[in-house]
Amino acid sequence: MQLELIGILVVAITLAFVIWLEHNNKRKVFSLVLQWIPAILFAYILPATITHLFNIDLSHIQLHDLSKTVLMPVAIVLVMSALSIKQLRLVGLRPIVVFVSGSAAVALLPFLLLPLLDLFGGGLKGAIIGEEQWRGLVTIVGSWIGGSTSQLILKELAHCPEGLFLVILVMDNVLVNLWTILMFQKIKRSESINRMLDIQDPPIDVISDIPLSSDHTTNQNFLTIGLATTAVVLTAMLLEDFLVVVVLLSLLGLLFGNVLKFWNHGLVIKLGGYFIILIMALLGLKLDFHTLHIPFTLLIFSIIWLLLHYVVMMILAYLLRLNMAWVPIASMANVGGISTAPAVTKAYNEEWMPHAILLAILSMVTGTYWGMLSIYLFELLY
Repeated sequence: MQLELIGILVVAITLAFVIWLEHNNKRKVFSLVLQWIPAILFAYILPATITHLFNIDLSHIQLHDLSKTVLMPVAIVLVMSALSIKQLRLVGLRPIVVFVSGSAAVALLPFLLLPLLDLFGGGLKGAIIGEEQWRGLVTIVGSWIGGSTSQLILKELAHCPEGLFLVILVMDNVLVNLWTILMFQKIKRSESINRMLDIQDPPIDVISDIPLSSDHTTNQNFLTIGLATTAVVLTAMLLEDFLVVVVLLSLLGLLFGNVLKFWNHGLVIKLGGYFIILIMALLGLKLDFHTLHIPFTLLIFSIIWLLLHYVVMMILAYLLRLNMAWVPIASMANVGGISTAPAVTKAYNEEWMPHAILLAILSMVTGTYWGMLSIYLFELLY
């Protein structure tokens, strides 16, 4: 119980600090800091720093269950209800094409990397194939594209040993944490990359710039929040499969935001943003700076793999003349998932968060199948 209270206190301090920082981002001293570290990134790093300094383990408290069962479903229905189907059509297929290329890179790059890296010696191919470390790499494909559910399914399908799987879990956790921080940096520099590459693809406004109070009465705001809450409660009572809950709430959110005339789009995107900060703060409680003991060969291979996944998407985005902000969004939808993809997107344009959630859902749906393709190719080729 004491650890739960400490966790709540750390999350509350983090939430207050991030909101305060966002409201003061115009000040010169803060703007200089925020050029390198977006405000919402503090929601991820600050809890981990506090727990590290005071040597407190808050990675297993029951508060984390609240994130998956309550906070994330509420955030999904709020953020998705801010999305206009009309504006969704304006975005087009290009971001989806870039996203799919990122998934394909995760699933297929190992088969190009292994023979290439083997030319430089070091016994990498021998370790990964000969010692059957590939069975662990397949679970990374599931984790990066589909999330923990896909990872567990592929662990069984690939017959990954428990010892190797534990190593993979630690390495996966470290890489995804570092990658999330890096993607926050990359998305903040999207406009400068666009200018450098002469890409003329300005951000599309998903939500009209209407103040929260305009044309919306208090009763309408209560109706908006009440209906969103009711949808989450009913799905939690009737459904158990997390993926089904996510998809259903996303559809309900789209329905609410595009059919109900009283729906306050400005309110839900703001509230959804606060929930995303909360979720990131809870994820930060799990971030452990001590877990850095992983096999060198696997680590190097995975780093190169992850970097090339990003390069593939950048090349395709450039060929499609697509705003480079979509590359870190698509990467986090693949590698990070439904928690971190909208958080990284918020650092660029919070009105794009619904699109990040859509891509993350697509990732959750397809991850297991990409992993099954990887298993088939490993067994076929090696």
